[in-house]
Amino acid sequence: SMAQSELVNKYCSISNASKLKVLSALTEDRSMTSIARENNVSINTVQRVLGSCSHRFIDSYEYLPAHLAFDEFKGVDRQLHFICLDGDNHQVVQILRTRYKKTLPKYFGRFSPQARANVKTVTMDLNFYYQDIVRACFPNAQIVIDRFHMIQMLTRSFNSL
Repeated sequence: SMAQSELVNKYCSISNASKLKVLSALTEDRSMTSIARENNVSINTVQRVLGSCSHRFIDSYEYLPAHLAFDEFKGVDRQLHFICLDGDNHQVVQILRTRYKKTLPKYFGRFSPQARANVKTVTMDLNFYYQDIVRACFPNAQIVIDRFHMIQMLTRSFNSL
């Protein structure tokens, strides 16, 4: 018989809290060796933790969700990174290290024309070149400006009056 608890998965000797700490460290610009040393685990454990979350990203270029959401966020070295989400379930489709206009069409161009044609809506902020990218890459998609940015724009307008 084996003791079980919510702190550690069955047949595992590394706590879930340690795994979360390793996963958090993987989002930083650091080597796996330094992450392993800091958390007192092996490099193989760090690799297993990274592999355990890789299923969350879409690997096939034959499918895209019908509803996408684009945004950027501050990531490694305080640079803005691009994130693309499934608009229905908010699962991450992809994270790219840059959000520049030349990078995004190149990435979405990898998807089959049928996959890109199946995208119905793309929700985004008011980034001026995202609209050009949507029109170029997703021929059947409607552009939706997200509510947060619309309210923010209205609030700024009212405050200026």
